[in-house]
Amino acid sequence: MSPLQAATIQTAAIRARRRYCAAAMAGVVTYIGVDAVLQRLPPHYSAIREAESNLAVGPYGWVMNLNFLGRAVTTFAVARAVLRTGPSSRMKTTGATLLGLGGVSSGVLAFFPTDIQAVGVPTAGITGVPSPAAGITAATPGGIVHLVVAGTGFVGALAGIAVLTQWLRSYPPLRRTSRAATVCAGVGAVGLVSLGLSIRFFPAVLGLAERVALAGILGWAFSVSAGIRSLSRTR
Repeated sequence: MSPLQAATIQTAAIRARRRYCAAAMAGVVTYIGVDAVLQRLPPHYSAIREAESNLAVGPYGWVMNLNFLGRAVTTFAVARAVLRTGPSSRMKTTGATLLGLGGVSSGVLAFFPTDIQAVGVPTAGITGVPSPAAGITAATPGGIVHLVVAGTGFVGALAGIAVLTQWLRSYPPLRRTSRAATVCAGVGAVGLVSLGLSIRFFPAVLGLAERVALAGILGWAFSVSAGIRSLSRTR
């Protein structure tokens, strides 16, 4: 291979990596924007009590389902950007695979609507989805699939983020990016623990706990994509 051919291939790889990063960053902003708009539409879900999946129930549920699919695409874009950065390593591949599992889970959620039901004394809730009271459960096989897939997705994504944050620290060109990634990973971990506790003991703040976990995941995706995209200008 001639030096010119090698340079051409490297340039094409850098451009592809930048596109993946740009797509991921746009996906994060779009996801948050759609979520915020749906939150204000009838039947006016409570961001503190209600799981985010409840936004996929009701007259605008199809929009949230598209948003779930968009989050899957965003996650895959981040994973691809990571895999195209730096030398190959088992740590990087493992982290990207776990992150990809989170993306797959997000996509699956679009096809299995939630049907969360309260266990204990019910409180006023949105149409078709009672607000959690003393614990939550699902009433149908599809609802059970939704809960299992959602939980698997959160754990997989955050496990991948933990591994990839370690990889960022070990890769000198992205050590600065690893600082923001570490903060976001910590936020996501706090959210995941809080989510587990809220499901069993404090369901009245289920929505808040879930959104903290999502904030960590989405913040990590955006900051890492921005860091890799900046790196791609010269490498």
